[in-house]
This record gives sequence, C-alpha cells and structure tokens, in this order.
Amino acid sequence: MEPGLWEVRVSLDKRIARLLFTVEGNALVLLHGFIKKSRATPADDLALARQRLRQLRSET
Repeated sequence: MEPGLWEVRVSLDKRIARLLFTVEGNALVLLHGFIKKSRATPADDLALARQRLRQLRSET
C-alpha cells in the first residue's frame, strides 16, 4: 500500500476481510483488520493503521 504498510485480503463466506500490517524485525505486526464494504480502503481504517504504525515505531 505504502512504505512500511502492507495489506492482506482474505475471502470469507460472502465477504472480504482486509488486514493491514507492518513488519518489525522478524515479526509481522497486525495494525488493523476490517470487513471490506467498499472497493477502496476507507480513509478512517487507513488512518487508524497509520496512527498505530507511528505509535509502534515511536515505542521501539
């Protein structure tokens, strides 16, 4: 999606889930997950993942 922020799409029964994550060292860190309701990633969900990414990086 953008530097340091990745997305996985998972097909569920009649729905699609999206997981936004980053990689820190040898760990995959889940930042946010949601059920897809529109074609584009909703701005609120993306903003939340970015906020959590900033918080994670400020703690390390």
